[in-house]
Amino acid sequence: MTEKYEAVVVGCGPGGAAAAAALARNGVETLVLERGVDAGSKNVSGGVLYAEASAPYTIDGLFPGFREAATERPVTENYIHNVAGNRVKTFDIGDLHHHDTAWADSVLRRPMDSWLADRVHELTRETGGGLLTEIHVTGLLRENGEIVGVTTEELEPIAADVVVAADGVNSELARDAGLMDWDDAEEWFQGVKAVVEMEPDVVDERFGIDDDEGQAHLFSGDLFDGVRGGGFLYTNEASLSVGTVFHLDSIADERAEPQELLDNLLTHPLLAQWLGDEYHEREYSAKLVPDSKKVAHESPHEDRLVLVGDAAGQMQAQGPIIKGMNHAVTAGALAAEAFADARSRGDPHRAGELYERKLREEGVMAKLRPRSYGVVGRLGELDVVDEVATALADSPVGRLGVRAAGGLLERAYNSPRLVAMIPDTALPYVTLPTVIAAELGEEIDAENRVDPPGLDERIGDLTYDVGEPHIRLVDNTYAASGTAVTACPVSAEAFGGGCYRDELVRTNGEQERLVSLDTQPCVECGTCAIVADTEWEHPAGGKGVDFEQG
Repeated sequence: MTEKYEAVVVGCGPGGAAAAAALARNGVETLVLERGVDAGSKNVSGGVLYAEASAPYTIDGLFPGFREAATERPVTENYIHNVAGNRVKTFDIGDLHHHDTAWADSVLRRPMDSWLADRVHELTRETGGGLLTEIHVTGLLRENGEIVGVTTEELEPIAADVVVAADGVNSELARDAGLMDWDDAEEWFQGVKAVVEMEPDVVDERFGIDDDEGQAHLFSGDLFDGVRGGGFLYTNEASLSVGTVFHLDSIADERAEPQELLDNLLTHPLLAQWLGDEYHEREYSAKLVPDSKKVAHESPHEDRLVLVGDAAGQMQAQGPIIKGMNHAVTAGALAAEAFADARSRGDPHRAGELYERKLREEGVMAKLRPRSYGVVGRLGELDVVDEVATALADSPVGRLGVRAAGGLLERAYNSPRLVAMIPDTALPYVTLPTVIAAELGEEIDAENRVDPPGLDERIGDLTYDVGEPHIRLVDNTYAASGTAVTACPVSAEAFGGGCYRDELVRTNGEQERLVSLDTQPCVECGTCAIVADTEWEHPAGGKGVDFEQG
């Protein structure tokens, strides 16, 4: 037996919520399926949500009262800190932050997405649908080879005139349709975050802000052991979000351990002024992030399926600033608009084609895949160009140029055109920031007394409803899957309590290095699907990790 709805939306994060709200307001019978026990329980974000002035849709336009009810603080100040040892040079990047920005707020995904889900359920019920939680959508329903709906682990198959896949970076629907793969680590970032407890008046005092103000701090340079990426700190209402985002191929190549890179940031003297002496983590979390410059799908649809948000690779790295949730909102609403248009023309199955056109015409694809990166950034990634540029930056001539540039560097960091061209090499993430700090920075002599919790404590503080194992290790040799031991954010060498561990096994008098897997502490980030030989899927509905902050 197969149920039928006009529209099925998979996932109730910002993209899915936007799609569902716009569909319902167009009178479309819409069913929303959410894998978590509550919307947001599976979602993690760094967390600044932007509303762009040029965007056709913003989340507060779709959901009145959103900012007052569902966000943490407005982000009114934005800084980047270049670090070389204890020397730091800070630039104000407010101009870049405010470029095309109607507003930007810090958010925590569990409370934000839960609030959105309540509104979505009310809207979709009015058109004969609704929101169901704890439903794991496992794949696509096909008839005669054509996508006509979805299959789930808990319900009978569900048919629809349009399926909106807003099921995140590890989208099983996008992979089932052949629109996403996990072949190349250079196409992904990995983010790791700690939500740090702090009373609202302490946040105000330590950052010198009022309760209607907030700050975003970004970090780059040599404090991350040469791994390409950086750190962030965002002020929330009664907490801080502190984390790191790195290119996954760099984490893999350097055999870096994500929790140690996070601790490098948390224990740097610069952060002593904000973290103080009493340190308490509410939650540790991690996720993958698509690099839209490489993977934003230019034709994100197949038959009746349309992809929005991370499922379509719609995450923009605008230099040091990451924008993703706002593009998911725009894409979700445009997908709904496309279906409403197609239905009004008597051909609802053309929604995907119209959606692709709207993404181009509204300028979304131009932001996600900037032409300047394709021309200039890719050139800078050529080995010979990168080697010459890196050698020059770290030479006496380069250092003299940095000293002479002075304020020009801050202007360059604030140029949307220039930051869109940044190549994905160590030069802009490590080498140049380190030189800037060494030549222009000031010594930080504060004592940081933060003692971050160990990985066992971080895992132990998370909430899990384990269920059946959802990942199978196909090749357990160290050569095939050993990278997961260090790259998995809940695993580490010489740590026996995480997902992945390696051991020496003696068989027939010979010794072999093998990898084992325990999915119980999995945070469902998807890292191992790329760096190890696994068969990866999400846990059953309501099972697995349950984030309280996100």
